[in-house]
Amino acid sequence: MASRLYTKTHEWLVVEGKTVTAGITDFAQSQLGDVVFLELPNPGRKLEAGESFGVVESVKAASDLYSPASGRVAAVNDKLAGKPELINSDPYGDGWILKLEVTGELPKDLMDEAAYKKFTETGA
Repeated sequence: MASRLYTKTHEWLVVEGKTVTAGITDFAQSQLGDVVFLELPNPGRKLEAGESFGVVESVKAASDLYSPASGRVAAVNDKLAGKPELINSDPYGDGWILKLEVTGELPKDLMDEAAYKKFTETGA
């Protein structure tokens, strides 16, 4: 399996060829609390890396979702419409949010797991 990469805005991504599967990190979902609703983009939408593409709402807060790479939305996780709590229970599995067909290079500031862990512990 491809290794997971992380953004400073707490999205994760797994790259498989030209396709990226993305979601929010376990750290992010634990900070948000119980997820109750997601606003997701339509397949076909073009996104730039770092662009807001939707919203995740929890009992505590609403937070923007940011694209971890530039590309076209190939799919969204339709299961989340009826079961947004999958974000909490399985953020790296059934709680994935979208798949992107990547255009261009991946952002240079993506972190591996060790760097992301340090980032969440130190905020730097």
